[in-house]
Amino acid sequence: MISNIILDLPMNHIKKLIHKARHSFFLFGLASILWFIFRTGSKPTRMNYPCQQASAASGSLWITAFVLPFIMTVASPGKLVGRKRMALAGFLLLLFVSFSVLFGSTNLMSLTGATGDDTTAYGRGDTIMINLTQMHSQFPEPSDIFAVTGTTGNDDAIERLIEAMNNHDLPFYAPNASFGIIEKDDVVIIKVNSQWNERGGTNSDLVKLLVRAILNHPQGFAGEVIIADNGQGQYGSTGSGGSLNYSQNNAEDRSQSMQAVADSFSGQKVSTYLWDRITNKKVSEYVDGDMADGYVLSGPPDAQTGIAVTYPKFQTKYGTYVSFKLGVWDAVNGSYNSRRLKVLNVPVLKTHSIYGVTASIKHYMGVGSDRLSREAGGRSHNSVASGGMGTEMAETRFPDLNILDAIWINAHPGGGPSTSYDEADQAGIIAASIDPVALDYWAAKNILMPAARQKGYDDLESMDPDNTSPGSFGDWLRLSSAEISQAGHQATLSEKNMNVDLA
Repeated sequence: MISNIILDLPMNHIKKLIHKARHSFFLFGLASILWFIFRTGSKPTRMNYPCQQASAASGSLWITAFVLPFIMTVASPGKLVGRKRMALAGFLLLLFVSFSVLFGSTNLMSLTGATGDDTTAYGRGDTIMINLTQMHSQFPEPSDIFAVTGTTGNDDAIERLIEAMNNHDLPFYAPNASFGIIEKDDVVIIKVNSQWNERGGTNSDLVKLLVRAILNHPQGFAGEVIIADNGQGQYGSTGSGGSLNYSQNNAEDRSQSMQAVADSFSGQKVSTYLWDRITNKKVSEYVDGDMADGYVLSGPPDAQTGIAVTYPKFQTKYGTYVSFKLGVWDAVNGSYNSRRLKVLNVPVLKTHSIYGVTASIKHYMGVGSDRLSREAGGRSHNSVASGGMGTEMAETRFPDLNILDAIWINAHPGGGPSTSYDEADQAGIIAASIDPVALDYWAAKNILMPAARQKGYDDLESMDPDNTSPGSFGDWLRLSSAEISQAGHQATLSEKNMNVDLA
């Protein structure tokens, strides 16, 4: 009814009302208190939203300016104080103290970064409590998943992950080529998500810990680390593709970009490479005499999934020639060393408006060139629904380890892939596996879907890995799994074939 009355008012009257409200501190402060109470509701974590902090500041000033003088007047010693007057004064005083403490603590939290649930000053969403359980498969050769809970990304999460892997005969550090993952002279590509800023990109605190762990190789690291991705030179937060140097990042310190992470390891061979720079340039391999940076087209579109497979070939900041598919190029000997090139696939867990879920497999969209594949008649982005990312993994370079960033997640069905600070919720989890299919299935079912239920979302079909309707996440996950399995890599969609170890 009120809204109808307002709509019936002439526009000039509405403007006058708005002008009066804006310039009347009494109305503005009162509105700030009402907004603070209404918006906070039963979730104290919302007190850290920027709008809530601004409302708290205005509300506390309003209470000081209007409520406190009124209390002093009512309870003035010079007046005859009856029981009703005393009761009213007591009630107003209690109200004043309560709101002062509430608003004061909110302002203090906004200044110090402290919150009631251990989220940071930069965490705008809710804290999601995910109850994970250990799983032990009775089948031979199961897929191992290692999960670390209670992490902010800027702690000992990677150390705990490495310890859990070591305890289950999957060493992170490899003393030789036959056992373990990272050798002391490896060239390591850390594939991150760079197309989106804020919580849409991979947590840079996590990447920094990962780089440090590589450099701390017990045999002494003599290799090189490259933080890389292809934002495709299109779409994304800027509308023009990815960036490794955003001003708003997924980290406790929002200014910490991937470039800042690389720069923090001064004197060591750590660099970045944004493949957007070369995504439109078609080149041949080094062995063919082409030394230019660019993208190699593997061949015609795949008969099963329709993707035209492409991959980057580039020279690093430190002069190393890398073919994502074939390995490290030795110009002197005219040969590739495939063993020396390792890929750590580090996606962020979130929903996707078209494909339901973004995790380890969908993350390989940032390996190929969407534009060159489109020109070749097999656009990589369109092929996701038919299992194309499984083909991309199988025919280029399969990740040596997938580390899923579920520290801040977007569980809103169809809400991703862009994710602002306000939209993200803190789950505080990282999980790793050599099997990207098992990891994505398990994470969607045990992290993303429970989080969505806690948020009150009802339509979870788009993120349900057991939903096999055409074009759904569960459908293209199975098609991708088939491509990966056919190439000889382990891939399972059955939780009975998974071991889950919680660190």
